[in-house]
Amino acid sequence: MHGIHASLVTPFTASGEVDAKSLERLADHCLENGADGLVALGTTGEAALLSAAEQRTVLEVCRGVSIEHGTPLTVGAGTMGTEDSIRQARERAPLADALLVVVPYYLRPSEEGVIDHFAAVGAAVDVPLIPYNVPYRTAKPLSADALLAILALDCVAGMKHCAGAIDQDTLAVLAADSGKAVLSGDDAFIYPMLQLGAAGGVAACACLAPAAYAAMARATREGNAARALTFHNALLPMAEALFCEPSPAVLKACLADEGLIDDPAVRAPLHAPRPESVVTALNAFRRLPF
Repeated sequence: MHGIHASLVTPFTASGEVDAKSLERLADHCLENGADGLVALGTTGEAALLSAAEQRTVLEVCRGVSIEHGTPLTVGAGTMGTEDSIRQARERAPLADALLVVVPYYLRPSEEGVIDHFAAVGAAVDVPLIPYNVPYRTAKPLSADALLAILALDCVAGMKHCAGAIDQDTLAVLAADSGKAVLSGDDAFIYPMLQLGAAGGVAACACLAPAAYAAMARATREGNAARALTFHNALLPMAEALFCEPSPAVLKACLADEGLIDDPAVRAPLHAPRPESVVTALNAFRRLPF
């Protein structure tokens, strides 16, 4: 797990069905423009708002594109409960190269309970896990010691880390050099995370600007921090604009405006974005000098 993995939206048709053709077009766009892999059925993909049949459609489309391009497909899985997470992981593992499994949310279990959760899910499937640490969504912050204990599990290949900041625990996890990939899940923090030793990022914004995010990661790998910073500074206004309303509403509107998907619809309880939010994001995207 390294480089930029595009976290895909799930496009819908005007009648509200999953738009497989738009999804395939978007996935091709990301990989043809430098993304190192795809992430399907994540938060950006509105996975919790899809039926089981719709989730299967998304997986089959993304699996096909990933095979065609020879790139990995990471698939979101996991709920607040361990048994249900195991069920979901087993259903999705056959079409996945790795499973993105969120820290159990809402219940706020102990750190030992969270570690045991990942160990149990990992033991139930034959593909590696990418634990998804996002305390501002799950209401379950984890210490650096707990994060490193999760990374030390044999079933874990890396971690999507979304602390919402470069905090002390983030610094400690990166400095520990666990040998496992740490991927930034906060689009605005990918550059500083890369400079501190992260292996890459899982980026919703890479649906819209995959080449620029890929170039930023490549410049970092090549040791050209100044060039990577140029990309970061150019991308930051776009990232801020795309997340100015609940994601992925603004992103979908921009993707539709650019012709990458046919319709910008999101599902309730998400709302269509304000027109001025979309204009701001599109202007930031179109000002990218690359």
